[in-house]
Amino acid sequence: MKKELDFQSSLHESIKELIAEKRAVGYKYITSAWTLYKFDQFCIAQNHTEEVITRDLAYAWIERRPNEALATQQNRAGVIRQLGLYMTRTGVPSFVLPPKILPRKQHYQPYIFSDHEIASILAQADACHYCSQVPCRHLIMPVLFRMLYGCGLRLSEALSLRLKHINLEDGILSIIDGKFNNDRLVPMSANCVERCRIYAQKVHSLSDEQSYFFPSPSGDKITTGNIYKNYRRFLWQSGISHGGWGKGPRLHDLRHTHCVHCLRRWVLQGADLAACLPVLKTYLGHYSFQDTAHYLRLTAELYPDITAKTEKAFGDIIPASEWGQP
Repeated sequence: MKKELDFQSSLHESIKELIAEKRAVGYKYITSAWTLYKFDQFCIAQNHTEEVITRDLAYAWIERRPNEALATQQNRAGVIRQLGLYMTRTGVPSFVLPPKILPRKQHYQPYIFSDHEIASILAQADACHYCSQVPCRHLIMPVLFRMLYGCGLRLSEALSLRLKHINLEDGILSIIDGKFNNDRLVPMSANCVERCRIYAQKVHSLSDEQSYFFPSPSGDKITTGNIYKNYRRFLWQSGISHGGWGKGPRLHDLRHTHCVHCLRRWVLQGADLAACLPVLKTYLGHYSFQDTAHYLRLTAELYPDITAKTEKAFGDIIPASEWGQP
């Protein structure tokens, strides 16, 4: 259930109308609604009484804050630009932030772990010891990190899993309402299924089907902050350097590594990529082949043979720019 936000600034009517319109056409619009709530509070703090967005108000809002990531600043600017566009479209003469007004975020190059590094990270997860503050931590980490790498899950997808989403008979995960609001089925390896069965017996012997598979002590899902803290420790114990927040290797790089390792294995096996790539696209929950092409480019850097094979099969689908060609 969406939390009702109480908008009180002079722009409250336009803000509520924009949120209603977005949700009416199918968007969840939860995070952006929260950003608009903060903007509403900002307007009050700035003593803004006009019923339009002024240039000064917009520029004051997008001013970068201490220790704020560029992506966060860009998101704040994007939401207010949408509000300005909506107001203008509905006949309210409002200032609209120009597109691309902020510098572009530097493109992050995913870190692809080697087989040895993956084995080391999983070994450290297996060695995770009991913690009284998070009693199930030593049981959660070995299973969770194998899901992130072995199934290529996004962290949010893994943490949102409930018991009812995990079929331990057939070894199938049901990912519900993932990115782009898509649902999909994700088969697990035999090893991962067996680990999930043992884990469920230890953690969920008295749980109902609505319980989170990876619970916090309160019964809610375990937090991303907790997982990230343990991940950083596993990297350090494995001798893998970390560049700091946003510089990687990121947790999401386990998903990137899963994709590249799948493609590498298929190339070495001489598999028909024309048949395999649609499977990978569906397995990962990608919206288009362009998303999967991102991993093809990464794999091609290590295994050039994949470029020729995939260009032959998908030359009309994947833009040449994805291959690093002019």
